[in-house]
Amino acid sequence: MLPDRSFFNRLAEAAKAETLPRFRSGLDVTNKLSSGFDPVTEGDRAAELAIRALIEESFPDHGILGEEHGNVGLDRDYVWVIDPIDGTRAFISGLPVWGTLIGLQKQGRAVMGMIEQPFTGERYFADQNGSIYIGPEGERRLTTRQCEALSNAILFTTSPHLFAGEEMKKYREIEGQVRLFRYGCDCYAYALLAAGHIDLVVENGLKPYDVGGIIPVIEGAGGIITTWDGGRPENGGSIIAAGSRAVYDQAIAILQRS
Repeated sequence: MLPDRSFFNRLAEAAKAETLPRFRSGLDVTNKLSSGFDPVTEGDRAAELAIRALIEESFPDHGILGEEHGNVGLDRDYVWVIDPIDGTRAFISGLPVWGTLIGLQKQGRAVMGMIEQPFTGERYFADQNGSIYIGPEGERRLTTRQCEALSNAILFTTSPHLFAGEEMKKYREIEGQVRLFRYGCDCYAYALLAAGHIDLVVENGLKPYDVGGIIPVIEGAGGIITTWDGGRPENGGSIIAAGSRAVYDQAIAILQRS
């Protein structure tokens, strides 16, 4: 038996019970790095433990790749990929663009996923039947926007300061061609892309748990998500996501230019 939408909802509810009470609450923050700033909160750790407990109870033969509590059984046919709070900086700043990312891979390929934003009450879920939005706007099938030109596109990235060298030059070239660009939305940018509100997300330095829950949502809504070299995105790295083939082709031509 495989998980279904109701099981993903159970996982999301378990995570929400740990994250939402701590949001905008003056929570304690721990820095994971000896130099720089990579914050982790009590909510991160507690939410992942809650998700893992349900998975281990219902699907003990599945593997788990998690940000906060290590990995188990990554060689198994089915592996869960968990980011309990994607966008921790937004979380500790009181900005509701963080989310809980839950993904399921089958033999290394992302097949089911959820982006959960409990403060806004939104869930973006994907399985083999496509992608669905559940939230204040009701429930509807997700479909990306078919923007036909980079010059008409809306672009998001977490921060341009994360790029350097040639990556920075390529990113800035794309940014200079789009109609509108915005910063700082973390995983919520991908949710907006799947919902047809924006057209392009370009990022780098992502980990597998940063994209595991996102990939099925983008693909199930008709979008495209790959690495900058056009490969599968499950392992993270430098990532491009687009709502239309036209915008993807125009942007990736810049990213792949030598």
